[in-house]
Amino acid sequence: MPKILILGGGASGLAAAIQAAEHGQVTLLERQNRVGRKLLATGNGRCNLSNTGAGPERYHGADPDFCRGALAAYPPERVLEFFHGLGLRTVTEYGGRVYPRSDHASSVLDVLRLAAERRGVALRCGCSAERIERRGRGFRVLAGDERVDCDLLIAACGGCAGGKLGGVMDGYRLLGGLGHSRTALFPALTTLRCQSDYPKALKGIRVDCEVSLRQGGRRLAAERGDVLFTEPGLSGTAVFAVSRTAAAGGEGLTARLDLFPEETREALTEDLRQRRERFAALPANEVLVGAVQSRLGMMLSKAAGISGGVAAGSLTDAQIQALAATLKGFDFPIRGVGGFEAAQVTAGGLNTKEFDANTMQSRLVPGLYACGELLDVDGDCGGFNLQWAWASGLLAGELR
Repeated sequence: MPKILILGGGASGLAAAIQAAEHGQVTLLERQNRVGRKLLATGNGRCNLSNTGAGPERYHGADPDFCRGALAAYPPERVLEFFHGLGLRTVTEYGGRVYPRSDHASSVLDVLRLAAERRGVALRCGCSAERIERRGRGFRVLAGDERVDCDLLIAACGGCAGGKLGGVMDGYRLLGGLGHSRTALFPALTTLRCQSDYPKALKGIRVDCEVSLRQGGRRLAAERGDVLFTEPGLSGTAVFAVSRTAAAGGEGLTARLDLFPEETREALTEDLRQRRERFAALPANEVLVGAVQSRLGMMLSKAAGISGGVAAGSLTDAQIQALAATLKGFDFPIRGVGGFEAAQVTAGGLNTKEFDANTMQSRLVPGLYACGELLDVDGDCGGFNLQWAWASGLLAGELR
């Protein structure tokens, strides 16, 4: 029976361990004091574990087609069958997002951990791999004073995003020692840092709107969803969705918020004219009362050049049109994105040209496999990255 060693106890590593246990004696090394710590934080603690719409078009990397092998072998429906077989109950919400029925990420980790234990996987936490040596047809992993020998090795070390939850550069360094290369790394699914003072003044307010990323007259990316104003800028699921483009987009970027994407500018203009009459005695900067959060309404009025020193009834048609334009295009010049500490995912990773997309095995080092975030594959916001973790981990665990 071959000895199989897995480096990393995150999503892809646990999936690989459960799968690989059918083929040999499995040991999993995790550098932290417990497995799945990052998994517990996903989806605001709810764990958006997959997306029913996960297809190759939702993934990115130097070779966007690399993900096809794992997604064909383990599409969302098969991944969910895997989890249902472990005892997890799930629900599917808007946009195809899949969550545990319990609404707690701990339920996902519990079924994975118990499944690994039932299959005899030895989980060794607090054990950080420092070097991999090739020994004949197998490997030796040096971890402090320990030497762990194996016949087959699966690297599931994760990326460098979310350092407080275990993101490290270890995997790139370890496999680099065996001859593998990596692409440039940058944060994805992260926050936007803005030059405007408005986010700081609106800190804590959350809105549902459309975010579009613009450069000059070009619209580079767009997403509708929730946006959270923070002191340094913008956060929220819609912001995460366009942040990858922002991280790689260069200079002169602007985030534009459409606060009413379901309405035309003309319809908003007419509504504001009616509000001018209905709320004529109110201060002009309160004309949006009931339409948006009050503090946000005052900031939108300010951005449109409207002060509270006059009555709403005295607003001119030009001011009404300016406010309607601001509601459809509240702009925030971008000065950068949140770093790897704030990011949920690493974009870039091990060069996928050096791996077989249909097995996850290295083309350079027979018997070595890699999966999950460690590879140069990252997905859109909405469960796509965990779907990749499960699919690639299960495929690697087949040890073909």
